[in-house]
Amino acid sequence: MLSDDEFIDRFISESSRRLTKRHKILTNGISQLGIGSLKSNAGLFFWMDLRRLLKEPTYEAEMTLWRMIIKDVKLNVSPGSSFHCTEPDWFRVCFANMNDETMEVALRRIKVFMKKQMMRRSNLRLSFSSRRFKECAMTPRMMGSPHSPLVIVFQSG
Repeated sequence: MLSDDEFIDRFISESSRRLTKRHKILTNGISQLGIGSLKSNAGLFFWMDLRRLLKEPTYEAEMTLWRMIIKDVKLNVSPGSSFHCTEPDWFRVCFANMNDETMEVALRRIKVFMKKQMMRRSNLRLSFSSRRFKECAMTPRMMGSPHSPLVIVFQSG
C-alpha cells in the first residue's frame, strides 16, 4: 500500500481536505461563541483562548478549568501549561482524531458549557438590605466589627 504512489497521493489529498474542513468548522464555531483562537492553517490542532473563563490568571485556575471541562463537557482539551505556554488561558484542541459527527457533538457541548459559564457569571450581583446599610452608615464604630451589619452577599438567579 505504501509503495502505491497513486494511493498515497489520494490519501494525503483527502486527509488534507478533511482536516481543513474540520479546522474551519471548529474555529468558526468557537468564534461564534466568543472564544478566540490563534490563527492557524489547518494542521492537527489549534489553540483556543479561554481566559475569560479563568477565575484568575494563574496556572492553578487553568488546571481547575481544565478539570471542569473534562468532568462537565467530557472533552479532553489540553491545558497550555502542559506545553509550557507562557501565560495561562490557552487550551490545545486536537481535531485530527475525530470524525465529523464527533466534531459536531464537541461543538454542541462547548456551546452548552459556555452558556452555563456566562449565565453563572451574569447572575452574580451584589445584594444588601437597605435598612441594615443605613444602620451601618449611622454607626461607624461597627464597621470594623465582625458583627457589622454591612454584609455583601453574592446570589444567583
